Amino acid sequence: MIISENVGDNNILILFYKALAQLKIPYERVETDEAVTMDDCVLIDQKLNMKMVKTLFLCNRKKTIFYLFITAGRKVFDTKYFSSALGISRVSFAPAEMMEEMLGNKIGAATVFGTLLDQDRDVQVIIDKEAADEEFYGCSDGTTTCYMKIRTEDIIERFLSFAKHKPVIVDI
Repeated sequence: MIISENVGDNNILILFYKALAQLKIPYERVETDEAVTMDDCVLIDQKLNMKMVKTLFLCNRKKTIFYLFITAGRKVFDTKYFSSALGISRVSFAPAEMMEEMLGNKIGAATVFGTLLDQDRDVQVIIDKEAADEEFYGCSDGTTTCYMKIRTEDIIERFLSFAKHKPVIVDI
């Protein structure tokens, strides 16, 4: 098991890496300067020879229903299309403090690995078909300085099952 040097005593990141080791899910990773925007991820895509996903933490107006939306990194997000695909009222970005509290992630480091902390299943995982159809899944490890390449099917079929989250795949 390789744990990034920048994990330090971060118990959340240790939990993520231990889950991957326990599931025997192989991955490649690269440490970088801080990358927060999708434009920052262009070089990471090239280094890992894959396309980074965009992971958004969304909620309804009352902040009672939460979604972790995973889509293609270069795809423009439109709340209207997202809401229409799910047959729900419009959504907005959830407050940063709620993402950190519920998933252990800060802005710029949202990741599917945060589902391990969502023991009550308060967050619904929604994956855009375009991202689900990619062979590889490129994502943050929960920091803004370490990025990973994992087989998409390992994330959808093995990791999310382990985290007790059943993803909904939508075509947006």
